[in-house]
Amino acid sequence: MPITLETVVFALVAVNLWTVLRFWQDKQRAATGKLRIPEGDLLGLALIGGSPGALLARRLFRHKTRKEPFSTRLTVIVMIQAGVLLGLVATS
Repeated sequence: MPITLETVVFALVAVNLWTVLRFWQDKQRAATGKLRIPEGDLLGLALIGGSPGALLARRLFRHKTRKEPFSTRLTVIVMIQAGVLLGLVATS
């Protein structure tokens, strides 16, 4: 079965919604002193396509905005993804 544009868009919307939800949950857990969501999990969601959701959630919830090396790692993920996207657009 071929992968369609609609499937890719649906998957990206889903992973970004999930990413925003997980950032919100982590923020809530931080505020209440509960077990936190590992940074690796949050970065993993960004890596699989949830970086727009991660950036949005950081701004909306003011969460993990100054945390290092998390911020640098997220920035690197976003830059790599932007480069890949630009490369795909330039070669198509």
